[in-house]
Amino acid sequence: MDKKQAEKRIKILRKEIEKNRYFYHVLDKPRVSDAVDDSLKHELKKLEDKYPSLVVADSPTQRVGGEPLSKFKKVTHEKPMLSLNDVFSFEELQEWENRLIRLVGKKELDRCGYYCELKMDGLAVSLKYKNGILLQGATRGNGKVGEDVTNNLKTVNSIPLSLKGYPTGTIYARGEVYLNKKEFKKLNDLQAKNGGQIYANPRNIAAGSIRQLNPKITESRNLMFMLYGLDGFNFEYHSQEHKKAEELGFRANLKNNKLCRNIKEVNEYYKLLERKRDGLDYQIDGVVVGVNSKRLFTKLGVAGKAPRGQIAFKFPAEETTSVIKDIIVQIGRTGKLTPVALLEPTLVAGSTVSRATLHNQDEIKRKDIKIGDTVIIRKAGDVIPEVVEPIKRMRSGGERAFKMPERCPICGGTVERRKGEVDWYCKDRNCSTRRLRSIIHFASKTGFDIEGLGPKILEQLLNQGLVKTPSDIFKLKESDLKPLERFAEKSASNLIFSIEQSKKILLDRFIYALGIRHVGDQTAIDLAKHFRSLKNLRKVGKEDLKKVYGIGLEVTESVYQYFRSKENQDLLNALLEWGVRVKDYDSPIIKNKLKGKTFVVTGSLPTLTRNEAHKKIIQYGGEVNSSVTSKTDYLVVGEDPGSKLEKAKKFGTKIISEEDLKNLSS
Repeated sequence: MDKKQAEKRIKILRKEIEKNRYFYHVLDKPRVSDAVDDSLKHELKKLEDKYPSLVVADSPTQRVGGEPLSKFKKVTHEKPMLSLNDVFSFEELQEWENRLIRLVGKKELDRCGYYCELKMDGLAVSLKYKNGILLQGATRGNGKVGEDVTNNLKTVNSIPLSLKGYPTGTIYARGEVYLNKKEFKKLNDLQAKNGGQIYANPRNIAAGSIRQLNPKITESRNLMFMLYGLDGFNFEYHSQEHKKAEELGFRANLKNNKLCRNIKEVNEYYKLLERKRDGLDYQIDGVVVGVNSKRLFTKLGVAGKAPRGQIAFKFPAEETTSVIKDIIVQIGRTGKLTPVALLEPTLVAGSTVSRATLHNQDEIKRKDIKIGDTVIIRKAGDVIPEVVEPIKRMRSGGERAFKMPERCPICGGTVERRKGEVDWYCKDRNCSTRRLRSIIHFASKTGFDIEGLGPKILEQLLNQGLVKTPSDIFKLKESDLKPLERFAEKSASNLIFSIEQSKKILLDRFIYALGIRHVGDQTAIDLAKHFRSLKNLRKVGKEDLKKVYGIGLEVTESVYQYFRSKENQDLLNALLEWGVRVKDYDSPIIKNKLKGKTFVVTGSLPTLTRNEAHKKIIQYGGEVNSSVTSKTDYLVVGEDPGSKLEKAKKFGTKIISEEDLKNLSS
């Protein structure tokens, strides 16, 4: 992006961020999530860093907060309440440290280390104490002028009305007012019962409660206060402020905060908190990293409206913004055409994303998404990123509409939209991409699990004409492979051995490997359980399928049509002819200890794979589902669990570890 393009983009970003700020801080009516607003600010900051001459005095990066609400008396902060700049990756954190090193030298930083604290997701306030007595409490406002909310803050029990020991002089305590998760749920349950508004997040409730004219309402919300700064003492280190704060009667989170010797330890602490955050009784959105030396912190000074010596290391956002550069169409194993947005690379949920699914043309039309739009991207865990919506207010006029192609972009064949469906399909069953994806699915870990037969090798075999259908895999010989690039005698021999080993396969895995439309791994297990053998399944009727628990009309029709197809029956015959042996489904139950209990597994378990955990549950009589519902008995949680954990908490599902699962079945 050149300077002229950057200037145009900066103007659009400033306008949008300022409107978001006004709605959030002045009207108390946020119109986008915090993650989206953070993403826009981050993009603006990076552009202004690249082109400093484009920075102007009224840029959002030069401000702290919105104007104070007029319904409260205004308070001028004797010391400005600064905001923090954000970083979203370890590389950006290292860049921040490198800037500090250039200013003060590495020895100075190594001598004092970094004090790291949980970044509470609440409302920042300043408390003024005179001779140990609470005199005034104020919101941040625009950083220089806030609102006097003393009476409301006095209702927060974790804010001391008098300090232990009644220290003389003026002391300022700064921190976050927040609502913990338990109180948040309790309040929303009450709202739902009374037909009231359901609140989006605890932070909005905390902010709204502190700005209530009636302190009785504030008191009813059971708000909390966590201190992050203390002025009025002559400390050498910032960490001493927290220790002193607890002595005076404040909550200062000493048990979770940490003094780190270097930036590597900071990153380790950050990763630890990222894993622990769901288990905390309050929401955090990152780690505040600061130079521990008070003298050095002062020496580093302020850049714009943020201190140089402190930064917010934010957790990966599950929602962010980007720009759609183009929309292409991908072909799946069933021939389905899926529009995909090509994005300006952006960091979301811990990884850089440059593509996002748009699902289908109807979805694009419904959301009014255009090429060139600034859009909100969402990603949770391992889920494929999706475009939530365009930010239409940011359109420049050069955006273009998308239209589904009339011909397959791979083979040129005609495409069709089947009756009653939203998706478009390539009609040509010999479409090269469609065939390749189908065979990749067949050989994958959850299918035949043929070691060494990955997508690149399969593409090579397809291009050489050695593999056209899945059954051709079992016809391969060493002499076919040796002449090919990437193959030597040993690698050819190893692959043939892997193919031979894969010929014996369980019925449920075989069904999944066939790639029948709408049949995932769990449905494959359900079909295997019900019909017991491939022989029974090959002659299945619609009425037989309707008796399978959990299978709807769409899956019934898809499975029925698959086994009615002569082409598919020929494939099954060829597979059996070339030595594939499908093991009948026998009840794997060892004991019925888990009988009647339903389990869902999420995240990476310490010693078991997902499939091994599923197998163990089934072996002991339990049932496995892929999603959490109100009827789920147990959620087995590993590392990086994703959204299923929140659903389980919502439904009151019992949350257990891999070790707990082993104990239940032993």
